[in-house]
Amino acid sequence: MSRLNRRSFIGRSLRAGAALGAASALPDLASARAAGANDRLRVALLGVKGQGRVHAGKWSDMKDAEVAVVCDADSNIIGDAMSVVEKKTGHKPVFVQDLRKVMEDQSIDAVSIAMPNHWHVLASIWAIQSGKDVYVEKPLGHNVWEQRKLVDASRKHDKIVQMGNYPRSLQSHRTAIDYLRSGKLGKVKVAHGICYGNRSSIRKLPDAPVPAGVDYNLWQGPAAEHPFNPNRFHYNWHWNFEYGGGEIANNGVYYLDIARWGLGKTEHPKRAMSLGGRLGYEDDGNTPNTQIGVIDYGDVQIIQEIRGLPSDKYMNVASGNVFHCEDGYMVIGGATIAAFSPKGEVLQKFSGSGEHFRNFADAVKARNRGLLNSEVLEGHLSTVLCHLPNVSHRLGETKLVSGDAPFERSDGGNDAWSRMAAHLKEDGIDPAKAPLRVGRTLNFDGKTETVPGDEEANKLLARDYRKPFAVPDTL
Repeated sequence: MSRLNRRSFIGRSLRAGAALGAASALPDLASARAAGANDRLRVALLGVKGQGRVHAGKWSDMKDAEVAVVCDADSNIIGDAMSVVEKKTGHKPVFVQDLRKVMEDQSIDAVSIAMPNHWHVLASIWAIQSGKDVYVEKPLGHNVWEQRKLVDASRKHDKIVQMGNYPRSLQSHRTAIDYLRSGKLGKVKVAHGICYGNRSSIRKLPDAPVPAGVDYNLWQGPAAEHPFNPNRFHYNWHWNFEYGGGEIANNGVYYLDIARWGLGKTEHPKRAMSLGGRLGYEDDGNTPNTQIGVIDYGDVQIIQEIRGLPSDKYMNVASGNVFHCEDGYMVIGGATIAAFSPKGEVLQKFSGSGEHFRNFADAVKARNRGLLNSEVLEGHLSTVLCHLPNVSHRLGETKLVSGDAPFERSDGGNDAWSRMAAHLKEDGIDPAKAPLRVGRTLNFDGKTETVPGDEEANKLLARDYRKPFAVPDTL
């Protein structure tokens, strides 16, 4: 019997007479448990707006898993996830609004988190401390400091934690990365992450009453308290640094992760800088919709490009990666996953699927974090690559950029800038007159995960937490 099954069998037998010890808070859970399901992974979904519905479907497709609980601070949006689970399995999960009550339920083996970014780490640590394993969406967390606490918590309590950057489990990507790292294309000269997608203005909206059925205090959680506003709520929270990290942390994290994976980097970069702004409109968002992040490892750089205005593709890629190498290049983007010669001839194509949730479930059942395709430390290393350009951006100076070489030590960054300037012109924006934010260069100490001598930067690598929703110092 596996460790999971042994723990579940013993624990559930002992709890049968105790009614979970939390029956007053969760009156339906005991009756909702499936008989004879000791070998099944009982999962609670935390956050079911948007990506959380995907979680509902993925878990419901597994015969050896059960979605036992659906949890969200907004009771108005749970219907789709509840319906997906019931239609696929014939079982209706229990709804719980407050995730702290989920933590009290010792019949839950794992949580699957698709809450806003500012909740990722605290919800994960609470789950770990209550004895649960964790699947948590990308990006891993809201800031560098709390992510390290999550890594430490997983180690201290010996829990399985996977970040939801699903390309890590796709066979197409795994074989492509193996080919790249085999050296058949020679050394990688520069790795590009491309994230071009139209993002329209969210406009300026007035504050409003909290909608009925929403526990807004709980939704705000670790973030500072603000009046309710639709632009600080569902999805549009992505464009507010209080809760999210803009497009670089929303979808850019996929391509930063693939870039680091392809380079074989298992350490932090030495430097990072950002150039960009929120261009083309004025609204309630404060994250850049146009951004170049230069991430420097010393021997190689990652160039992450974000474009939220209509744009042409880069080397036929709108969302993905291009690795420029000494003897060719690799494209991992959309329908094209292939290695090319310097002349553009296809050398090899890569294909194949995979299931990231299945990978997590298998690792949980085996009690082996080594089986994970994106273990929490991997998630941390990649998500730091989002935070550093954002911190650079926030500490930068808004000014007009003249010339064609704003980056002192990055040919790749300057090439990206020249293409960005042309892109802005096509969208009717004069790059020479655009209020761009030239970010501060951050010299990052990977051992301490700080920027030595820069207290402003270090403050943004962490955050002030609103009690009682603080990431704990003691794990």
